[in-house]
Amino acid sequence: MAVTRSIHLATEIPGPRSREIIARKELSVASPLSLYLPIVAAEGRGAMLTDVDGNTFVDFAGGVGCLNVGHAHPRVVEAVQEQAARFFHTDFTIVPYEVYVTLAERLLALAPFRGPAKAAFFNAGTEAVENSVKFARAYTGRPAVIAFEGAFHGRTLLSLTLTSKTHPYKAGLGPFAPEVYRVPFPNEYRGITTADALGALERALVTQVAPETVAAIVLEPVQGEGGFIVAPQAFMEGVRALCDRHGIVMVVDEVQTGFGRTGKMFAIEHYGIEPDLLIVAKSIAAGLPLSGVLGKAAIMDAPGDSAVGGTYVGNPVAQAAALAVLDVFEDEQLVERADRIGEVIRGRMLGWQERFPQIGDVRGLGAMLAMEYVVDPVTKEPAPELASRVAEEAAERGLLLLKAGIHSNCNRVLCPLVITDAELAEALDVWEEALEASFG
Repeated sequence: MAVTRSIHLATEIPGPRSREIIARKELSVASPLSLYLPIVAAEGRGAMLTDVDGNTFVDFAGGVGCLNVGHAHPRVVEAVQEQAARFFHTDFTIVPYEVYVTLAERLLALAPFRGPAKAAFFNAGTEAVENSVKFARAYTGRPAVIAFEGAFHGRTLLSLTLTSKTHPYKAGLGPFAPEVYRVPFPNEYRGITTADALGALERALVTQVAPETVAAIVLEPVQGEGGFIVAPQAFMEGVRALCDRHGIVMVVDEVQTGFGRTGKMFAIEHYGIEPDLLIVAKSIAAGLPLSGVLGKAAIMDAPGDSAVGGTYVGNPVAQAAALAVLDVFEDEQLVERADRIGEVIRGRMLGWQERFPQIGDVRGLGAMLAMEYVVDPVTKEPAPELASRVAEEAAERGLLLLKAGIHSNCNRVLCPLVITDAELAEALDVWEEALEASFG
């Protein structure tokens, strides 16, 4: 019996129609908006994306982690259409709407807060990050913020300051926000132990910034753009203890790790630790612009009247999509599905690591997995050109793969959690072919 394939390649990659549109883009769109993949989208369904030339790919990019429920999930589409037919916008603080309150209630019921908690919604992850610092500063009356090497928290002024990768994100765009301090993040593969990282954090409170002036420590449970580096349990416990000791707000950025990606609704659940503030975005609304800060009520209530807000924040159409996303997660058990996807992918990755010495490390949580490529497994010299080559070879065969890492030497998985077993197997076979073509 013939095996039905989901990938369909009708032309070379990129095809003629994609090339034509990209040529128009070069003349009309600002050059900094460079393209990672040279294909132009036409339609997406579930884990599959079809371009304007009729080529269909398995999408492991997932809109950079925004599509955990997949492209154009019918329930999300229906919810968007119903809300759009009612009204698009009022500005919640001018004329409020129920969907905002309902979404806050449902997310807080899922979030790992033991006491009273509240929510506020914004447009993008970067806005939520900036507003989390507002909440923390208002609550503590302190100015300083500590972040970590390898972190990515966004591209607006304060969040870009917190972000820790110079090229392409920061070079030439300073000066940056004041009172931001940076310390190492644990990375066992690169020789930075939990003890090293916690020691550096403690030392920073002596040599860089006084603890009584620190409002917040902002961190990702799994560094996303940093290369899917998982924070060890002892490190997270150490940060929590330090925050408690000094009255510092612990802000957990779950923009990329949230909504089931790691096999828990929120990655912080793996650690059994209660954050003070939790940042959500990306897959919250299946690709529509929406983000939020969830947190302990006393902190969320600290800013003055109208000190937090914005014209478009908490858009009702995006929030209707977010409620549908939560329904899909419940009905299709996507958190559990992420664990199963992760087991399958990790098994294949470990097999590839045995075959190819250039795969220096395999890491992640749940379905949030990455491989780091090196020139030599002994020296561990980063090999960004390998990550690029593998992504190119994969795209030519029908799989869309992203890179990551401060050296851009990782390929990462952000596939929709609705991917079928057959689609997943097909994608991993293509990835293996891309590795063979890249490594020889």
